[in-house]
Amino acid sequence: MVLSNPVAGLVIGVLVTVLVQSSSTSSSIVVSMVASKLLTVQASVPIIMGVNVGTSITSTLVSMAQSGDRDEFRRAFGGSAVHSIFNWLTVLLLLPLESAMAPLERLSALALGTTSLQPGGRAPDILKVLTQPLTHLVVQLDANVITGSATGNATNSSLVKRWCGTRGEMTTGNGSNCGVATSDSCPERNSSAALEHLPCHHLFAGTALTDLAVGFILLAASLLGLCSCLVLLVKLLNSVLRGRVAQAVRTVINADFPFPFGWLSGYLAILVGASLTFMLQSSSVFTAAIVPLMGVRVISLERAYPLFLGSNIGTTTTALLAALASPADMLLSAVQVALIHFFFNLGGILLWYVVPVLRLPIPLAKRFGDLTAQYRWVAIAYLLLSFLLLPLATFGLSLAGGTVLAAVGGPLAGLVLFVVLINVLQQHRPAWLPHHVRSWAWLPLWLRSLEPWDRLVSRCCPCRARSPPRATAKEAHCHENPEVLASQQL
Repeated sequence: MVLSNPVAGLVIGVLVTVLVQSSSTSSSIVVSMVASKLLTVQASVPIIMGVNVGTSITSTLVSMAQSGDRDEFRRAFGGSAVHSIFNWLTVLLLLPLESAMAPLERLSALALGTTSLQPGGRAPDILKVLTQPLTHLVVQLDANVITGSATGNATNSSLVKRWCGTRGEMTTGNGSNCGVATSDSCPERNSSAALEHLPCHHLFAGTALTDLAVGFILLAASLLGLCSCLVLLVKLLNSVLRGRVAQAVRTVINADFPFPFGWLSGYLAILVGASLTFMLQSSSVFTAAIVPLMGVRVISLERAYPLFLGSNIGTTTTALLAALASPADMLLSAVQVALIHFFFNLGGILLWYVVPVLRLPIPLAKRFGDLTAQYRWVAIAYLLLSFLLLPLATFGLSLAGGTVLAAVGGPLAGLVLFVVLINVLQQHRPAWLPHHVRSWAWLPLWLRSLEPWDRLVSRCCPCRARSPPRATAKEAHCHENPEVLASQQL
């Protein structure tokens, strides 16, 4: 009932991807649920869109590591914002269209009808080859328990794997089936040779902690490791990419083809982003590597934008490979969901990149980067609102029913569209508006400026949340000169 509402499916996709920090994992989960007939193809489309939105939180978190320097933070956060803005704009346009006419579902079904597919093997995972030896020393999970929970056959067994193999052979039968449904071993009865179960060798193999406690410990350790690596990565880039090295790298990455083929440079960047993401099998890793490079001026926003778009295309291959590993009777539905994910990202590129005038995420991201560089707490507020509070509130309203969601969300969405329209007319066609609506000066200051909120945050937080104590002469001139401030639009 909940997933029949496309908005609820969208926010579920956002929240799940925020939790697992991987769009490849989230999309593969959705594909597997469709293949197992736990989800319909129609209900999976909004979830796939939410997966695309949720994956941009990784690049936003990475940009926070450069908040110590105003200029670096402006460029890094603008780079992470361009990814989020692209995903949100694509969702705002294609989600209502898909709900009304289902073009993505029809297009994927049409593409599926022209091919003859055979079940394939498992999807390759290059990163797992590198990380699995280390992660298996920390913790191992029982895949049978996960599968049982997903299919509704949940047991009381621990998710932490305790037995990793057997030694010996069964010669006569009538053994118990206790080892089939649970992850723990038990002695085999009425057998001439009992199996010897070999224990796992990881940190939590013999622990008495509950799964919840183990999960919290791993979450805290992983977040600490992630933040430490991000800070060290930024410091390393700042120390290495200086002087002639930075100039050489910047020239190579941001170079364009000679005239008249300069327009091909962006499409080549899309192919590079898709190829590297396919090799890494993780768009989060790729975008997390691009954002710090933007902060230290190695990659420009105009060049990073097509790289992010290519990363969106590359991450769809993971779901496609997972779909090809489905059983024959479920193959078509699973592949259709993977194709929907691909066509959604391809449609976003056609909308917001092919026509240069419509590359709206770039100027919007630049303005957002300038805003967050001046008021740094806006970045944290954006992170909480976009990826946690608003999705949770929307999901809660959707549980109350579609009528409640429409009654609350409809007026709010209309108000936002009205304010955006008035702002656009104020900047470009002020003569079309009544005289008192040509500016927001009649509103209270806290409704038309962030200054009161900034003072409130500064009182509450002892750290300087707005700006560093020293600014360059040019910045001081721009931000403190009354003549310059008077010449700027609200």
